[in-house]
Amino acid sequence: MTFQATLIAAAILLLVLLYAIRIAREYERLVVFRLGRLIAAKGPGLIILIPLIDRAVRISLRIVTLDVPTQEVITRDNVTCSVNAVVYYRVVDSNRAVVNVEEYRIATAQLAQTTLRSVAGQAEFDELLSERDKLNKTIQQILDEATDPWGIKVTAVEIKDVVIPQGLQRAISRQAAAERERRAIVIQAEGEKQAAEKLAQAAAILSQEDGGLFVRLLRTLPEISAQQGSVIAFPLPMELRHLLTSMSGKEKDKEE
Repeated sequence: MTFQATLIAAAILLLVLLYAIRIAREYERLVVFRLGRLIAAKGPGLIILIPLIDRAVRISLRIVTLDVPTQEVITRDNVTCSVNAVVYYRVVDSNRAVVNVEEYRIATAQLAQTTLRSVAGQAEFDELLSERDKLNKTIQQILDEATDPWGIKVTAVEIKDVVIPQGLQRAISRQAAAERERRAIVIQAEGEKQAAEKLAQAAAILSQEDGGLFVRLLRTLPEISAQQGSVIAFPLPMELRHLLTSMSGKEKDKEE
């Protein structure tokens, strides 16, 4: 009978020790409640609890990666699309994460979904595609302010993907093709304008000297004649025409 009592007492003592002794890792904290009242967040290391009086809640301080499910959004310019994102946050105050909110992970996930829908719905479709950094900062700021009473710090928010309907994708492709064609036409016209300006400047310089245009023509003839099957039109220089006109006029005067 004594042996059985000793065995029972040892088992009870072992259970008490197992309940009283806790070990918290470096990235963990134990929020201790004593008779329902908050005592402190303890850890890391060895922690001793009073059996049947103390209760501990284990909280991790590592960054949590929250994958926000795809949300159906109607943008400000009435474009229907699907948006998903990822949120990075961590607990900075273990006491508030336990006392101020029930299941802070679920609460943060639900808040992230509603914030993503709200911010994406207030933006235009082009902003979702080209200004994601701006929207990421806006979502992060809203989440950080909302979760601060819970002892949570939102470190980053990234919009991962924007899915649009097939019909809208074809419309965007046609728009991009038209934009590229417009740019090509503008660039070609700008090149012709610059070429015309340079040709006008060259013509003005050549016309200032007698025989300048004819000399330029002589320099161009070898380049044209090098091509097979080319036809060369040899114009009469204006200076030679004036010279012939003056000579014929003098001969007429002599005959008279």
